Amino acid sequence: MLHFTDQQLHGLLDAPAVQDVLQEAFVEFGRGQAAQQRRVRTEAEGIRLSTLGAVIPGQQVAGAKIYTTVSGAFSFVIVLFDALNGQALATFDAGAITQWRTAACSVLAARYGANPQSQTLGVLGLGAQGTAHARQFCQAFDLRRVLVWSPNVDKERCRQLELDCGVPVRAARPDEIAAQADILVTASRSRDPLFDGHTLKPGCFVAAVGSSLPAARELDDACLQRASKIVVEWSEQTLSEAGDLILAAPECRIQDKLCELSDWLQLSRGQGYDSQGICVYKSVGVAIEDIAVAGLAYRRFRLGQTAQEAQATY
Repeated sequence: MLHFTDQQLHGLLDAPAVQDVLQEAFVEFGRGQAAQQRRVRTEAEGIRLSTLGAVIPGQQVAGAKIYTTVSGAFSFVIVLFDALNGQALATFDAGAITQWRTAACSVLAARYGANPQSQTLGVLGLGAQGTAHARQFCQAFDLRRVLVWSPNVDKERCRQLELDCGVPVRAARPDEIAAQADILVTASRSRDPLFDGHTLKPGCFVAAVGSSLPAARELDDACLQRASKIVVEWSEQTLSEAGDLILAAPECRIQDKLCELSDWLQLSRGQGYDSQGICVYKSVGVAIEDIAVAGLAYRRFRLGQTAQEAQATY
């Protein structure tokens, strides 16, 4: 059985293809043509094991992501099966896939809920996820600048991200970023809100991707009260994991604003944009994302292998 490393996966994947395969998977899920399991966490002596799985017949794959959390550090692996015959196909390091699929889903949600003429991207948290989001958003939107905040941000990191994204990158304070961003990504490990939601400009799209823990939140009540829509991957899982929503005050009216990503992705591009409201996308990471992207990487590897064999034969 094959095993794919994170380095191999970065070479096999690209943002448009990942976004396309995820859109297909979520639409199939919304139609009842795919299924997924909620995350199950098992813990003893401070060691946590988490598992979540999905079946996507339309993409001919099924599988599960399994990972440990020890002293705050994650170690991931994905197991992929052929949905036609049930055979195990491959295992994957899942760090790269997690980065690709999380950023891709944020971009997909933003296509329908962000200002199509967005010029300023804000990123709060500049780890692997924040960096991946900056790269994909700069490809998907005609952005003019990126404002970033992280506890350890410096000029060198800004310079490298500027080279990766092709637009000016500058460090700033969280509230300054929130006040100027057309698209704002929160990708931190913070357990408390990162900015005052009153400072957000009307029409801002917020992608909160930093936590899937019920006791942690990156967004405050002001942000959620101002939201006209709150888009989630799958409410059955999100509403049991997302502290941003679980800890929100009743006057935020979370339930009245919810929209599942599978429905959101069937709008026309920009149809969900509200120039006077705030659109919030709250991500916790669901299984269908990991399995769809693992399947894409496996198919691309096999196609490349077939092409090499054909060339050798010729």
